[in-house]
Amino acid sequence: MSKLPVKNGKGESVGEFDLPDSLLVYDKGEQAVYEAVVAYQANQRRGTASTLSKGEVSGTGAKPWRQKGTGRARAGYEQSPVWRGGSVAFGPRPRSFAKQMTKKSARLAFRRAFSEKVSAGQVVVLDDLRLDAPKTKVIAELLQKLDAPKGAVIVLDEAQENVRLSVRNIPNVHVTTAQHLNVYDVLRYPLVLVSRKGMDILAERLQAAAGGKKG
Repeated sequence: MSKLPVKNGKGESVGEFDLPDSLLVYDKGEQAVYEAVVAYQANQRRGTASTLSKGEVSGTGAKPWRQKGTGRARAGYEQSPVWRGGSVAFGPRPRSFAKQMTKKSARLAFRRAFSEKVSAGQVVVLDDLRLDAPKTKVIAELLQKLDAPKGAVIVLDEAQENVRLSVRNIPNVHVTTAQHLNVYDVLRYPLVLVSRKGMDILAERLQAAAGGKKG
């Protein structure tokens, strides 16, 4: 049984969260983690870069000058890639960079990435994190008490607009929900802060990845 520290809003220890070791994995999944990160970054690319081919550059189709007798190099059309204002040879065209992963591989990747964070002691459970209004100072003080100067990902059980607004001016801090936490965010941020209810949801995801009921 892995013991995760539970902290309150003041950064004080108020107990431990028991996470069954059967939900964690350390002997496989490295390749799946790599593929998950590559797929995530590829899926963020818009693929909208576009250049004009010679058929799309405006201009006449007539030869600029006759083939011989001028002393100049031969030229067949004004849209030539070697001319200024001409087309682009083998330039980028709109395309999709999306990569797909099987559900089994994606679940294994998440399970392995989260397991490594647990092993490194970089997962902290928050007893409760609810704000009546956006308060950047409150979140900043909490992060300082939790020794998270290099950043953290805050994982909630459900979206909270006040929390999202509170961290928007704090560098290297990201807010997401337990259902949408991905491998890239787990690896990117030094510390994973999870609300207690959010941890219950993550445990269900880990259970599903371990071969239990679907979640």
